Amino acid sequence: MIPKPSSHTDPAVYQIKVRGCLADHWSEWFDGLTITANSEQEETTLAGWVRDQSALHGLLAKIRDLGLPLLFLCRQETKPNQEEPY
Repeated sequence: MIPKPSSHTDPAVYQIKVRGCLADHWSEWFDGLTITANSEQEETTLAGWVRDQSALHGLLAKIRDLGLPLLFLCRQETKPNQEEPY
């Protein structure tokens, strides 16, 4: 049996990497995502649950508005009751 693909309305865990360093206080503005800055590589990873594709697009618009180049975007396959895989 082929598993049903996730719907664009399902919550999912995402990892988003951008060029530039963001401080932890940006987490609230990015809907509570965990922010991990790597000052040596001048990159920041944002990770956590995103409620749906609309919310993901909102996060990407915020990244664009800050002028941060997007380096990486990955959707983790998990269910809301599982631990975050990052």
